[in-house]
Amino acid sequence: MNLVVWAQQQRVGLLSYDGAMSRFSFKYEPDWIDRRGAFALGPTLPFAPHPEQNADQHSAVVRQFFQNLLPEGKALDDAAGINNISRTSVMGLLRVLGRETAGALMFTLPAEDPGKMAQPSRPLSDEELSQRIRERPQMPFSVWDGKVRLSIAGYQDKLAVYEEDGQWFLVEDPRLASTLIVKPEPTAKFMAGMTTNEFMCMRLAAALKLPVANVTLKHVPEPALVIERFDRMVMPTVEGRTFVQRIHCIDGCQALGLPVDFKYERPYGDGVDVQNVRDGASLNRFLTLLDDKTITPAPGVSKLQFLRWAIFQVLVGNTDAHAKNMSFFCESGGLTVAPAYDLVCGLVYAGNNVQDTLAMAVGDNFDPLKISAYDWAQMAHENKLAPRLVAGELGRIAKACLDVLPGLVRELENEGAERGMLMRVQDVVTRQAGEAMRVAPLILKIDRDLF
Repeated sequence: MNLVVWAQQQRVGLLSYDGAMSRFSFKYEPDWIDRRGAFALGPTLPFAPHPEQNADQHSAVVRQFFQNLLPEGKALDDAAGINNISRTSVMGLLRVLGRETAGALMFTLPAEDPGKMAQPSRPLSDEELSQRIRERPQMPFSVWDGKVRLSIAGYQDKLAVYEEDGQWFLVEDPRLASTLIVKPEPTAKFMAGMTTNEFMCMRLAAALKLPVANVTLKHVPEPALVIERFDRMVMPTVEGRTFVQRIHCIDGCQALGLPVDFKYERPYGDGVDVQNVRDGASLNRFLTLLDDKTITPAPGVSKLQFLRWAIFQVLVGNTDAHAKNMSFFCESGGLTVAPAYDLVCGLVYAGNNVQDTLAMAVGDNFDPLKISAYDWAQMAHENKLAPRLVAGELGRIAKACLDVLPGLVRELENEGAERGMLMRVQDVVTRQAGEAMRVAPLILKIDRDLF
């Protein structure tokens, strides 16, 4: 089977799967390589494959990259079931979900031309959205009009919509694309308050001047978090019509060349018998990637932005800050860190079937409640970061959290956020930030000879 991969209205290359050999392959179009401003899809898929890479190795790399575009969990099951496709069929799922993925990529059969596949946009009212939110126990939220409308990785219920003049639409026209992600409250009762939780963490990051996606809270009347897509840009055309530019970005697993199963540093779990197996994504792997000048045009800037992201996860108690919750813009010049998203205080749910350990360790410590000066100093040492920089950023961001929290809570409550959850998140952040301020000055006192 072959699928054409498109980006920015141009053919990028051909994705192929040989069922008899169980092998994937990907080859760029010569016209794409010669195009001004052309970019490779990611560090693991350069224009020219590594000369020592054999067919099986190439197949594994290709599968890992493209499989990371698919949804996870129940959404993946729904997509497979509705379309009578095995959930392990990467090509089959990309065929039915590939009109709109995260980033710029689109997938079609070789004979199809996206420019000739226009269809009218389908309006979505608040009343219908409210009904579908309530019907989720009986009907998957990702399925609308008999079609799976979700092609974005992750476990939470979410819907991609296009907004124009205040009206929301489900789009079919390849010239358009969704500009918003809508996330209702989870159906699981132990996760109640998630919309307010994420709303507060995202807005806290914005208040600290960290690069983060814009969010609002909408009631239909059920609460739904609305996230502006940073991988989309609405632009007018010469004909006066609206056009949505898709911006290429990749998630952390794609950047590191890891399968989706390795999005956590401990991919086999926290059990005593496997907790020392740390083959998955880690802060060290990311910082090593960003330190490579052949991949990142400005390593110092990117490493600092990533460090601030990592510090913020500890301060808000985000125990699910894994590699697929980190993205990078991918352009001809290389990778740059994209705005943050999926920022959630996981510690407020600790003890309710939610992990209470970090997805990626600070030093060797996965316990967000016990990150010591030694742990931060170890991370700095292992990643060629100045201890003074780490200590300064940790103390500065922690103090800024404490400074803005009271006013932010009042502001968000006025915008419809649920007060009980606001207070619970505030309690966690206050505790985490207070401990970080205590620890920060001690980082400089850790003897380098200990490492």
